[in-house]
Amino acid sequence: MSIHLYNSLSRRKEPLPEQKKLRLFVCGPTVYDYLHIGNARTYIFFDFFAKYLRSQGYAVDYLQNITDIDDKIIRRAAEENKKPEDVAKFFREAYAADMQSLGVDAVNRYAAATDFITQIVAQVERLIEKGFAYQIDGDGWYFDISKDPDYGRLSGRTAEQAEDSVSRIDESVGKRNKGDFALWKFSKPGEPVWHTPLGAGRPGWHIEDTAITEYYFGPQYDIHGGGIDLKFPHHEAEMAQQTSAAGITPEAFVKIWMHTGALLVQGKKMSKSLGNFLTIREFLKKYPPEVLRLLVLKHHYRSPMDYTDTLAEEAQLNLQTIGMFLRKLEIIAGATKPIIDVSLEIFKPLQDDFNTPQAFANLYSFISVEQKNVWNLDPQRAQTSIQVIESFFTTFGIALPNPEIPAKIKGMAAEMEQFRTNKQFAQSDALRKEIERLGYTIENTPRGPFVWPAGRK
Repeated sequence: MSIHLYNSLSRRKEPLPEQKKLRLFVCGPTVYDYLHIGNARTYIFFDFFAKYLRSQGYAVDYLQNITDIDDKIIRRAAEENKKPEDVAKFFREAYAADMQSLGVDAVNRYAAATDFITQIVAQVERLIEKGFAYQIDGDGWYFDISKDPDYGRLSGRTAEQAEDSVSRIDESVGKRNKGDFALWKFSKPGEPVWHTPLGAGRPGWHIEDTAITEYYFGPQYDIHGGGIDLKFPHHEAEMAQQTSAAGITPEAFVKIWMHTGALLVQGKKMSKSLGNFLTIREFLKKYPPEVLRLLVLKHHYRSPMDYTDTLAEEAQLNLQTIGMFLRKLEIIAGATKPIIDVSLEIFKPLQDDFNTPQAFANLYSFISVEQKNVWNLDPQRAQTSIQVIESFFTTFGIALPNPEIPAKIKGMAAEMEQFRTNKQFAQSDALRKEIERLGYTIENTPRGPFVWPAGRK
């Protein structure tokens, strides 16, 4: 069975392109602030997506842009009396550090907008030549959406719906249509400026993506990913630009469009004014990175995700429980080899639009059966279970807890077990209490004492 993905353009599931070399582009951040966990959701999913496809034999060329020139960057720089390029550099480095903390490392190359001014200008010039762009004096070059009959197909929205609270639409009194968007903005005093045939100015927000993807992939490629909030106007603008510049249809431009669902916090959109805005860094002060990866990947990538601290704590406990179970299996298995690999069945839901919730349900069902009689498992069965669990979490890029128990605690546990064997229960109980006082729990099992840090997170 081949992998099928939901295509946001056709609004149906379609088979993954047959060729083994896949070109994947995912919209990167505008580097004007620290990223929040909603941003992290998109980057964690596509990190997993690319790695899984590679594990299945696909050569995935994963490209991501970095918006390092934008109104938001300029505005923040003005507020802090800094240069826009310094603000962009600082937050680009912060983004890289956050991705490293989360284990997001599947991207082959990052492309900053300011490194592709030549390509951006060339694409705008082609749009002007073909009659899709017009100039507003003192403002810049704009794309005329009325010239594109396919505008609105991706998002299902029209030009009349362009101006609302969730859309980054360029403002200008000189626009022909209210949904028209800037391709090139003429410079204002104190702003970064490039002197080009288009005039002294800087790129609009949307044009960098198509200039970058055309440079690396050509005018057609396989998969475009991003958050649902970017579908309109950003992705709609990308599609309009590239299809108009290259004279191709939307279906020829990108074969499959993928969008991750919105991330809410306690049922509401994140907002600093509501006090529910949570950056990646703030999250990682409370929880290890594998907790966020688990939360993200246990939800279907297209479904809304409502974050609460309770969910994070449950995910942390979940990882703790599985980590403990894995350690017990290791005690039973010793150096034996697994009987069979039964993990393929667990991964089958990923073929159906990356149904990760069902894959986790399959894994938990498997673990539940094994846990009931864990100490009665033979070593080969235990080793097989280890292989299934480890291959699953390795594939998802989630590290399980594997604490090192100090030699002193191990020695005390062995001594306690000897007291129990000799029926010296008072001494055994005293040692148990001392072990617990030192921060460890101890469980008597048919295979000897099992020790684990108490309340480990």
